[in-house]
Amino acid sequence: MPRFAANLTMLFNELPFAERFAAAKAAGFSAVEYLFPYDFDKAMLREQLVRHGLTQVLHNLPAGNWAAGERGIAILRDRVTEFRDGVFRAIDYAKALDCRQLNCLVGIAPADIDPRDLDEVLIANLRFAATALAAENIKLLIEPINTLDIPGFFLNRTEQAVRLISEVRSDNLFLQYDIYHMQIMEGDLARTMEKHLPRIAHIQLADNPGRHEPSTGEINYPFLFRHLDAIGYGGWIGCEYKPRTTTLEGLSWHAIQAFET
Repeated sequence: MPRFAANLTMLFNELPFAERFAAAKAAGFSAVEYLFPYDFDKAMLREQLVRHGLTQVLHNLPAGNWAAGERGIAILRDRVTEFRDGVFRAIDYAKALDCRQLNCLVGIAPADIDPRDLDEVLIANLRFAATALAAENIKLLIEPINTLDIPGFFLNRTEQAVRLISEVRSDNLFLQYDIYHMQIMEGDLARTMEKHLPRIAHIQLADNPGRHEPSTGEINYPFLFRHLDAIGYGGWIGCEYKPRTTTLEGLSWHAIQAFET
């Protein structure tokens, strides 16, 4: 049956960050994910996880200057040292939080740089990160993201991610499949997830349009949850959506209970 993780960047965001762990547990979640831990003390985050019996299932590698609009630096040749320093910073946090998966946001492609150069830098950086993470028994993930929400994002389709995984030639690089992003970019969700199931280490969800909770848009989530069970997906599903009202009211779709009964 599906296992759901609360994305604390987007859910319960009416609360101070440290209070969102308790709220997630009270709402029935047993796991959490969020974009970045780096603004917070590792000991505080660890204490919240332990106190509330939560598993940290995912966070991202450092992704440059987020406030200034950067969405990753892994494709940028002049930021390689910064990227690789960030890999070790991420490992430090992941070990403290017992987080076994880290996602690499690859970045927005500069208009004046040949995509082949961006690809070359990305492959080298992913190979470096996959090797460093493997030494700590942590999986490296890459995530295709739609180009409506993030115009110019370099990695935006499943087959592109699969090609990168093949070219990196590491058994420690996996696909993070976000149903919302891929519904916008390519559709054919059920068949794509089944085709690439061995490469998929993590799934995220939101409905479309609006990026709200399941049952608010065009995606048939009850069917997809049954499909994921049928094909044997055993990983977590991160609830990375924007509640239409409050998080608790948005849980009326009640995946946490509805698909365990």
